[in-house]
Amino acid sequence: MDFEIIGNITQIETIAIGHSIRELKRLQKLYGDGRWRKLKGTALVQLKDGTVHTAEIHWYEANGIGRKEFKFKLPFLD
Repeated sequence: MDFEIIGNITQIETIAIGHSIRELKRLQKLYGDGRWRKLKGTALVQLKDGTVHTAEIHWYEANGIGRKEFKFKLPFLD
């Protein structure tokens, strides 16, 4: 991960559930079967260079497996 999430993720929304996720087969193979969802939210992130920005975060999540593969979208929101 090229960044660290600082604090809580807010404004969480579901983007896709189950077979609507393009990466579903890869996620199941890598992490196991579950009710996979792709979500997005807003959070403060600290980059490797130490700068802090507000960013839109995307990740995958499944019950019993947890949150996986965080990434942020550019441009930053601040």
